[in-house]
Amino acid sequence: MIMGQRGETVKQQQLRVGQLVESKQGRDQGRHFIVIDILDDQYALLVDGSLRRLDKPKKKKLKHFKVSNQISEEIKNRIESDSKLNNAFIRKEIERLTGDETE
Repeated sequence: MIMGQRGETVKQQQLRVGQLVESKQGRDQGRHFIVIDILDDQYALLVDGSLRRLDKPKKKKLKHFKVSNQISEEIKNRIESDSKLNNAFIRKEIERLTGDETE
């Protein structure tokens, strides 16, 4: 594993709250999620607003999803400021970021 400046892995450095990711492994393979929390150097909490809602996010290993370079600044700001965030908004943001209306 390649280590970065503060002892973080390269993948962890690239991962941000509000970032769009795509599952590579498991039953949810190919689904898009938004990162709502980074637990440690191996796990993050992911939501998609439908199967994985805000009240029960998916705990997934970093190696099991592909990181995109798209970040929802609105979701990031709402999470950081503890503002209102709901599942419908998560779904709309994933749809907007992916350009896919079938999510």
